[in-house]
Formats: sequence, structure tokens, C-alpha cells
Amino acid sequence: MSHSLYALNELAEVLHAKLFAGLPGHPGISFLITDSRKVVGADASLFFAIRGDRRDGHEFLAELYESGVRNFVISKKEAMLPGVEANYLLVQDALKALQTLAAWHRKQFSVPVLGVTGSNGKTIVKEWLYQLLRENYHIVRSPKSYNSQIGVPLSVWQMASEDNFCIFEAGISMPGEMQELEKIIQPTIGIFTNIGSAHDENFADTREKIREKMKLFTRVSKLIYCRDYAGIHEVVQSGEVLQPGVSVFTWSKKSKADLQVGRINRKEHETEVQAIYRNNFIGIRIPFTDDASIENALHCWALLLYLDMDPDEIARRMELLSPVAMRLEMKEGINNCSVINDSYNSDLGSLTIALDFMNQQKQHRRRSVILSDILQSGKDEAQLYRQVAELLQQKGVNRLIGIGPALSRQQDQFMSEKQFFQDTADFLRELNYGAFSNETILIKGARSFGFERISRALQQKAHETVLEINLNAVVHNLNLFKSRLKADTKLMVMVKAFSYGSGSFEIANVLQFHRADYLAVAYADEGVELRKAGITLPIMVMNPEEQSFDAMISYKLEPEVYSFRVLNHFTEALRRRGNDTATGRFPVHLELDTGMKRLGFDEQELNELIVRLKNNKYIRIASVFSHLVASDEAEHDAFTRQQISTFGSMSASVASHFNYPILRHLLNSSGILRFPEAQFDMVRLGIGLHGIAATPHEQRQLQMVSTLKTTISQIRQVKAGETIGYSRKGVAQKDMTIATVGIGYADGLSRRLGNGTGKMLVLGQAAPVVGSVCMDMTMIDITGIPAAREGTEVVVFGASPSIIDIARETGTIPYEVLTGISERVKRVYFHE
Repeated sequence: MSHSLYALNELAEVLHAKLFAGLPGHPGISFLITDSRKVVGADASLFFAIRGDRRDGHEFLAELYESGVRNFVISKKEAMLPGVEANYLLVQDALKALQTLAAWHRKQFSVPVLGVTGSNGKTIVKEWLYQLLRENYHIVRSPKSYNSQIGVPLSVWQMASEDNFCIFEAGISMPGEMQELEKIIQPTIGIFTNIGSAHDENFADTREKIREKMKLFTRVSKLIYCRDYAGIHEVVQSGEVLQPGVSVFTWSKKSKADLQVGRINRKEHETEVQAIYRNNFIGIRIPFTDDASIENALHCWALLLYLDMDPDEIARRMELLSPVAMRLEMKEGINNCSVINDSYNSDLGSLTIALDFMNQQKQHRRRSVILSDILQSGKDEAQLYRQVAELLQQKGVNRLIGIGPALSRQQDQFMSEKQFFQDTADFLRELNYGAFSNETILIKGARSFGFERISRALQQKAHETVLEINLNAVVHNLNLFKSRLKADTKLMVMVKAFSYGSGSFEIANVLQFHRADYLAVAYADEGVELRKAGITLPIMVMNPEEQSFDAMISYKLEPEVYSFRVLNHFTEALRRRGNDTATGRFPVHLELDTGMKRLGFDEQELNELIVRLKNNKYIRIASVFSHLVASDEAEHDAFTRQQISTFGSMSASVASHFNYPILRHLLNSSGILRFPEAQFDMVRLGIGLHGIAATPHEQRQLQMVSTLKTTISQIRQVKAGETIGYSRKGVAQKDMTIATVGIGYADGLSRRLGNGTGKMLVLGQAAPVVGSVCMDMTMIDITGIPAAREGTEVVVFGASPSIIDIARETGTIPYEVLTGISERVKRVYFHE
């Protein structure tokens, strides 16, 4: 995504493409799409029909057209859709065109661009640098691990005029790839994290792989690396890849370097590192103890020093580093075990990292590893598994369970306590649950082995009701609303009430990543938790309580001021703490009442309010806002327009008396979609982020974020005339098959869904609720669903039935359904 808007004829010239303008007068392109399932801002999007090994993007043009996309880059003229109005750029190769366009877009900016490559640690280094530098820079960085031939151009396309620092990953799997990525990223600074065995099979030797990766840094002004990696240091010194003008910044634990690392002191939950830089002793402390995290932190430290950040400030920020969610996930396991799931890939480097992580877990003395064959290592089989055996022994592993033909062939190389199976199904058939008890179990396998089945088998089957949060849908909805805003309109997002039941920090982190301008919470303690979790965006507190004023000031949480009483008390709190003009006036948000009759200053109070604020040396007005009463209901549109007019005049009156900019905001989610003329300076996005719209047309463009799931606990046969549940409310009119599912009103399921009012989805079929909803359980009718079994998944709401369906059936609104989900229901976040 880019904030830039490029005309199609300009892009045609850049790409040397033939333009077929079937829809003349198009305003321009902001978004690039390579995946037909991820359409954002369709009317301003350009789809690249990339031809891959298994999929041809030209096959999806009709689907994209139905989604609103009208602009396509194609390499097959015959793929043009007949009889529709659309624009086409005909090129030789759509992937090359994507890369060319991104490289051209990159050239429009002259800001520092950091390129990061290496065998491991790229994403962690990138994300930690974002955490460390975001107070100083407006940073654009690669989403997730967008480091491929497609991911890099999409990452670079995000660059916008407000960005003043960029961090992009680059990864390769074979020779010839990196020079293409270098043309796109055009880094000015480089970090080479390390070199490992990944993709060895595609290179003649390690030196060739280093040379190929080094091509990312051919033209940088500064390259940062650890000279303890002898192969990397030799290629740098040889001059065979880097141009003469490239200078280096090195760190080392062994040799003389710019950053000379001395003592590394691991404690129980943190590590202290001491070093010498420019003949001065400096140090950092990080909240991690594994080797990989220490190495990643040292790369970050080196960059911050190169950027001339004060060493004491670096040390302060390093202590606040937070983990980056990658592929390792730890859950409670059966029989008091801890299960570490890394069923994504398997190579020696990532196995070492996973074993280090396992060794950090001190709750069990015994350690078991379930390991698959290591695929595509490029090594001799016997030599490879000899190294694996040595590694397991070094890391103190007590038991190995090997799965795959290669491990089975090499079983004699391993320790005495061991078992081997030909495949995952073989292991699951013979699984003895009693063989696992009071131990840490690492599940480490290549994706093709399907080790997620093993993870499911070994994890603790406690409360199986979960609320799944689709972060892809959050981003989709966010971008949809952004596409409806004027270029200079800011966006405040509501994360109050546990972010509408979805989890405050997790959602806030996504919003911060995607550059929301403001967050809003209901109470100060919600804001404090966000600050502790590393959220640095401005945060408005909508219900400031007097006892929380000190915390709000300490954590830079900005109160809503809706009465003279709140104004007086907060001013007194600032005065007591010594906050005044000299230290910087504290930002507050004024609420005006334009018709809600709930909170806010009335029109007749404005003159007194203005006088008081002009004489107040402690406070600065950050924004003025009001609440719309019925922006989602067409029957009240006249009243809404009256509110818009009233707010316009009242807020303008306030703003005119102060010589600094004051943001004005009125629109909520439905208001953004229905009253675009009233955006003022900022809008507030709430329920819309979670996929709820005011009209069916808008609803079709949003994606549902939350899916509430449970499982069948028991199935029983009930004869006609028998009753089901408390108070005998459920009566079997015929012989029935009843399933008891593990969710009740203590989980947030409304009792109003009982007695046939509500339905759940079992194997794609609707199953009505029978009898009353109990505290922890509910009964549903699965008579017509013979394939259902105990343990079968049950969808309470999601795509169908939706939150909107549930709200309608219970006579309430989607807000209540979402916020009513109990915190005892586990939240599971996923990002595809």
C-alpha cells in the first residue's frame, strides 16, 4: 500500500506497457495487489496477474472485477475480460513489472533505508528496530516476513511521504535473486545477521551463498555485521561484491571491532551485556537469555550506535524490548507437560533456536523432542543426523521421537532413549498418552509432516471454547475505512472494553503497525496496560476518574474533559505534579453535547469554557469532539445532519480562540460510511473495525473478525416426550439426538438464545439450541447431523451464524454480543 496516487498513463510509461484504457478518467493507483483474496481499496488498486508454478493470476480477473477492481497488469492479451469497463497494462512479465514499479517508487524518496538479510533473525531484528526507533522516526517496514521476490516490492510500495526511515527484509533461496531485490530496496544501510544452513542445497558452497546475500549491500554507505562469522568477514574484506565506497561497522565477541563485546551475564529472565565503544564502557540489559536473542539485540545495538543515539537512551529502550510472535508457540500439555509447537519448518539453525527456547523453560527437568526428517539440507544424510544427534546431546535432550524414513535409517546415531516412526500417522496410531508426563515437549517438524496433528493430540484439553481473532480481517477492515477518508483526515480507533472483546493489546499492536493516529479507551487502567505492552500511540481516555489522574499523567494518557468539574480536578492534579507551560501543557479532549444528552459541554457553556481554558497554563486542547446519536439509522438522518451542523459551529467557535491547531472529530464507524462530508480533521473507528456495518451493501465489503467456537462434550439420544435442561424447558416433540456443548452464559452466551431461539453450526448445518442455556453448557439438536461426534467443532458465531444474527435473535446490538464474551474464553490470534 502507498499513500501516493499514480496515474495509469504514468505507470504505463514506467513499465513500458501498452495501456488499454477501457475506463478512462480513472483517478489513480494507490494499492498493489497480487492475491485476489486480499482486495483493499478496490477502485484504487492495481492487480498484477503473476504466473506461478501452480497458479496463473489471469484466472482470477473476473473474480477481482466482481470485487470492484478495475485495473490490471497482464501478460496475456487474451485474458482481458470481454464486455466490461476496465484498464489493462500489457507487459511481458507481471512479476518483473511489479518489481520495476516498486524500484521506480523507491527512487521517489531520499530517506535512510535499512536492508536486512541473513539466514536467521531478519524478522526479529526488523521488529526490534521498529520498537527501538519508533520514538524517533516515522518508520515503514516489511509486513511479517515479506522478504521474497513478491513480498519485497509490496513492502517497498508502502513508502510514503511521511516516512523518514525504512526497514526491509530480503531473503533468497538460490543464486541470482538478491541483485533483483537490491534494485528494489536500494538500501543505504545494511545489516547481515548471520549465515546458516538454510537453502544450502541451492548453492555450490557457503561462500557462494554469502556472496549472493552480500549483493544486497553492493551500494550501501554502511554495512553492519558480526565479524565473528569468518565467512562473512572474508567476503567483505575481499572486495569482490561491495563497491569501494562501502564502509563497515562491526561488532565482535572475539576480535577487535567497532563495538567490542565483553562480558555477557545471563540471569534467570534477562541478560546483561557489557562492551567498549569509542574507548568508553557501555552496557545494555535485555529481557531475554537465549543466544539468538542476544545476537539479534547486538545487531540492533550496533545500528543505534551508528545512528548516534545516546548510549544511556539505548540502554533504556533495550530493557523494554518485547517478544516478537514468530512460529514458536507454547501451550499447556497433557499430564502437566508443556508443549512447544514449531511445526513450520525444520533445519539445523531453527532446531538450535527451538532447543534454546526449550532450555529457557525451567518448569520441567525432563525434555523430549519430537522431530521430523530435515528436508533439503544439501548435506550427506549420515553427516546431517550425526550433527543433529550431537546437538540434541549438547542441549540436554532426554528423549528423541524421530518421524520420517531418513531419521529411521539413522537411528543408531542417537542416544539410548529413542523411538522412530515412518510417518506422522504411524506415530499417532501408536500414541500412548501416559508416556508423556511432567516434561517439556518440543514438536519440531517440516510442514509437510503435518505435525499440527501431534500438537493437537498433546495439548491440554481444558476449556475448549475459544474466540478466534482474524488479524487479516482487522487489517482489511481498517484499510477499507481508510480508503473512505480524505488524505489529510486522521483516524482514531476505539480499543475500549477489551477492544470490543477481542483483546486490547493484540488489536492495538496491529493498529499501531498500520499507522492509526490515535487510540481511545474507556478507562485509564486500559490505557496503562497498553503503555506497559509497548503501545506508544496517543491514547484518549473517555471516562477519566479522579483517582486515576496521576496514572494518566505518568503514562501520557489524554483525558476526555466533559464538565467543569473534570476540568477543575484534572487541572489541580497537573498543578500538584508541577506540569505547566514550562514542562509542556497536557493534551485534553473536549466533549461537546450536540444531542446525545449524556456527557459534554452545552452550547451556552462555551464562552465560560473558552475563558477558563485560555487562562489555564496547564492544559492544551488536543481535540474537540461530539457523539452522533443515530448515524446508522436512516430515519434519523435529519437529526444527524442537525448534529453535524451544530458541532461544526460549536467546535469552530472553540478553535477560533486558540493560536494552535485543534483536531475536530464527530463521525463514528457508520458515520464514516454514510456522512463522508463530515470528516472534519479526524474520525473514530469502532465496531466497524470488527466487521460490523450499518447497511447490507457496506456489510458485504467488510470481513468478520471474530469466530466463537466450542466443541461437543457429549451426545445422547432423547425419546419423544422427555425434557432437556433446567426447568424442563426443552421438550422433545420426537426422538432426538442432543449434543451438549461446552459454552454457557458464564462464557457470554445469552440465555435469550435458549429454547430454539439460537442456532449453532455443526459440520456446516444449523443446530437449534434446546432448552435453557446453562452456566457452562448448552444443549443443541443435531438430529439431522449424523456425522457429528463428541469432540466435533461447533461454531457459535462467525461467518454463519454471524454476530449480527446473534444480536437480532437476542434483541440487542452487536456491541453487546462482542463485549459480553467472558475473559475466561481463550483468545486465539492468527495472521495468515
